[in-house]
Amino acid sequence: MKKSRLRKYASLIVGYGINVQAGQDVLIQANIENSDFTLLCVEECYRRGARKVVVDWLSQDLDKININYRSLETLSQVEDYEKAKLKWRVDKLPCLIWLDGDDPDGLNGIDVEKYGVSMQKRGKIIKKYRDAMDGKFQWCIAAVPGKAWAKKLFPDLSTSKAMEKLWENILSCSRVTEDPVASWKEHDATLKSKCEYLNSLSIESLHYTSKEGTDLTVGFMKDSIFLGGGESSLGKGIYFQPNIPSEECFTSPESGKAEGIVYATMPLSYQGMLIENFWIRFKDGKAVEWGAEKNVEALTKIIGMDDGAAKLGECALVPNTSPIRQSGILFYNTLFDENATCHLALGKGFDMCVRGYEEKGSAKCKEEGVNESMIHVDFMIGSDSLDINAKTRDGRIVPVFRGGDWAF
Repeated sequence: MKKSRLRKYASLIVGYGINVQAGQDVLIQANIENSDFTLLCVEECYRRGARKVVVDWLSQDLDKININYRSLETLSQVEDYEKAKLKWRVDKLPCLIWLDGDDPDGLNGIDVEKYGVSMQKRGKIIKKYRDAMDGKFQWCIAAVPGKAWAKKLFPDLSTSKAMEKLWENILSCSRVTEDPVASWKEHDATLKSKCEYLNSLSIESLHYTSKEGTDLTVGFMKDSIFLGGGESSLGKGIYFQPNIPSEECFTSPESGKAEGIVYATMPLSYQGMLIENFWIRFKDGKAVEWGAEKNVEALTKIIGMDDGAAKLGECALVPNTSPIRQSGILFYNTLFDENATCHLALGKGFDMCVRGYEEKGSAKCKEEGVNESMIHVDFMIGSDSLDINAKTRDGRIVPVFRGGDWAF
């Protein structure tokens, strides 16, 4: 891949993704395998006036060894140095870039029970720091190829050619064109126009049906609103693009308002494990029954992570005309696969999906029905047979999706 094109991608992530401002700190989380591209992002941050750039180097191989050899007690601890870094993030609110290139099968073979319990215990300690930062800083998740990920997608190619092909698809789906920012601004405007129409309907619930067997009704708060594209940080009001790519119009439903069954249409890559061909049944807003052909124990751990993990935190609408869907590739990566088709999420909802959330505050948003959980796990439900109808608060039934695409 030409370095000039990679620099253009790094510039998009830094300049439009996090939109770093002069004097701000930046934290980058990246796999050690992707050091070359990470350094391009570091340099771009400094070129745009960043005060300090800190890199957290990640390794799935190291994570797997730690999970296998550490005791549950040790694995569950949040060390003092970790708390100090979290406090630095609360105090300084650095921009965050997460460069995702994990192997979808990278944690196969771990003790799922031990790992799940340790995540629960760590999550309870970390929660207060996350809550203190929520909505106050710019962040962006973007993808960088990893060798194992590339070979998973293109097993018949050599490693170098698989990496090149994955790079091409990432850059294409991420709108790295001659003028990426202009492309993104046009796309952003389209997403916001869709959201404006949805918000004008005053939706009480959405009813999902498909030939796969989905028959699910999800209810919304009175002040639920759909969002899409970029957003602004609380306090400073700096506009940023949290996901590159992004094709969704999303909202948070009312906690406890989901009835029926939903079938996933893509595998879910979660913590290095693939959960395949699964379904979930909801009653009184909570998952009460589920199954999967592969890694059902991982799905069980997700749903049992805490009380809110069994409830829905997000409903996202993505048409099958998405460039990611049109690529014909199953990426085995949530960032891409969730932007290929409609999806739901178990766990934490978004305060910002409540009208007037800035003035109401987080506690009021939770009181109105935003789901609370330490996790947020997206899973894909869209297909060419997916129909979605909105029931409005004045009793109308309005088509939203027909055959996997917008009905308006």
